[in-house]
Amino acid sequence: MKTKALFTFHFSEDEIKNLEELGFEIILRREKDLKYTKELEDVEFMFTYNPFKHFDIAKLKKLKWIQLESDGFEQIPKEYTKNNGIIVTNNKNGYSVPISEWIVWSILSTYKEANIFFQNKQDKKWKLRTSLREIFGETVGILGTGHIAIETAKRLQAFGVNVLGLNTTGRKVEYFNECYAKDRVEEMIKECDVVVSLLPITDETHHFINERIFLLMKNGVVFVNASRGKVVEEEKLIKFLKNGKIRAAALDVVEEEPLSKDSPLWQMNNVIITPHNSWISQNMAKRKYKLVYENMRRYKAGEQLKNIVDLQKGY
Repeated sequence: MKTKALFTFHFSEDEIKNLEELGFEIILRREKDLKYTKELEDVEFMFTYNPFKHFDIAKLKKLKWIQLESDGFEQIPKEYTKNNGIIVTNNKNGYSVPISEWIVWSILSTYKEANIFFQNKQDKKWKLRTSLREIFGETVGILGTGHIAIETAKRLQAFGVNVLGLNTTGRKVEYFNECYAKDRVEEMIKECDVVVSLLPITDETHHFINERIFLLMKNGVVFVNASRGKVVEEEKLIKFLKNGKIRAAALDVVEEEPLSKDSPLWQMNNVIITPHNSWISQNMAKRKYKLVYENMRRYKAGEQLKNIVDLQKGY
């Protein structure tokens, strides 16, 4: 008997056929229009991003597993899924390469003052700048040592950068020159010319990067956030960008998205802003399909799924 699966992400016809051949009956729906119908009554597996604000998964009485299109999973109704033993898997490896490339690009762009050159081009202004810097020999501290951080550290090593990492225990991680336990964050932060946030958002990490942490940073530090906006106390970030404590920032995420048109961040020529866009690439759909196919194969075979998330820990 085929297992009924609900998809709110559409693969190609051939890809859907290959997934069906694993022993699934796949129902395709548009996420924004998703409503409960009798056809969904016995859905056992759901592949989606975030329909949870308007779609009550409690109506899917046989739901056992949710595969998310995203790396983050704060959109999940955590208490319900925990209480009902529903497995949640994410796409944590699917975006590691493009996000790590964005981080390297953003660091280079701040060191080479790309914003100013782009504006000069718009103004047809040919003006030499003597304040450009190189990242060779600099120390980059990455808060978090997961898959995105590892891909970032790997790429930074090619530039001759000293890469530090922060994780729970200070365990050694490949491509990092040194890793610090989270209770040594102050010690690590003081060493960094660039600080990159790749922290997940949890109760513990909300506003983890606050005034105290900013004050510990070197004068003239570069700050990069490619994780979640709520990890950073944005009001303090703006304060230290204005007074020069932070020389430049690159933000793919902000505290409230989309960023308000009134935010002073828009006007700062030392700030790069992208609209939560760092995960996009021409290869992401291929990686997504490969993960979904493998997990659906494992599910039918009774094997452990890849990328099971710990709803309690938040990662």
